[in-house]
Amino acid sequence: MPPSSHIEAVLWDFGGVLTTSPFDAFNRFERQRDIPRDFIRSINATNAKTNAWAKFESSQISMEEFDRAFLEESTQAGFPIRGRQVINLLSGELRPRMVRALRRCKQDYKVACLTNNVKIGSGSGPGMANSPTQATKIAQVMEMFDLVLESSREGVRKPESEFYLRACERLGINCEQAVFLDDLGINLKSAREMGMATIKVLDETQALSELSALLKIDFD
Repeated sequence: MPPSSHIEAVLWDFGGVLTTSPFDAFNRFERQRDIPRDFIRSINATNAKTNAWAKFESSQISMEEFDRAFLEESTQAGFPIRGRQVINLLSGELRPRMVRALRRCKQDYKVACLTNNVKIGSGSGPGMANSPTQATKIAQVMEMFDLVLESSREGVRKPESEFYLRACERLGINCEQAVFLDDLGINLKSAREMGMATIKVLDETQALSELSALLKIDFD
C-alpha cells in the first residue's frame, strides 16, 4: 500500500515545478528592456480565458497568429513585445531534486504531467525544450510519467475543469485521490475546488517539504 492511503496519484505541472520558472526569464527580459516587472504576466492574465496566450495554449491559433496577437495586446498595454519573443523565454532548466522526488513518488503512486504548452515545431513538446541536449534530458523525465496531458493536444487548458477531469479519468482515479503541484494559484484553485490536494510551488525546498508531509515520504 502507498504511504498515504488517501492519495493514489501525484500530478505535476512542468514549467516552474520540474524546471525553473519561466517567470524568472520574463523578469530578466523586462529588466534588460526597461519594461515594468511582471508586465508579460499581466498581459497573460488579462482576459485570461480569451487572450492570445489562452488561444495559443489550446491550439485555437497558429504561431504566426499568436505572434501578431500578443504584439497587439502588449502594444495596447504600453510596451510592444512580439509573441515569438515570449515563446523563446519558456524553456527552463530541470530541477534535479524535483526529478528525484518524481522518481520516488512513482514507486508508490501513479504520476502524471499536466502542462499548458504550445505547438511551435522546434522547442515544442511538454517541456518546451529549445536545444537537442535539453530535449533529451526532458524526454528522459517524461518517460517516468504514466500520463502526460498537454493543452496543445487536448484543446483545453488549466485551469479548466475538463483538463483535470480528463487526467483523473485516464488515470482511473477520483479527483479526491490526487495531489497536484503547480506554481500558479489560479490553476491550483480550480483543482482544489474539484477535491484535489494542492501544493503551490514557490521553491524546491518548500514544495518537497509539503509533499513529504502529505505523503509521509522523506525526499533527498
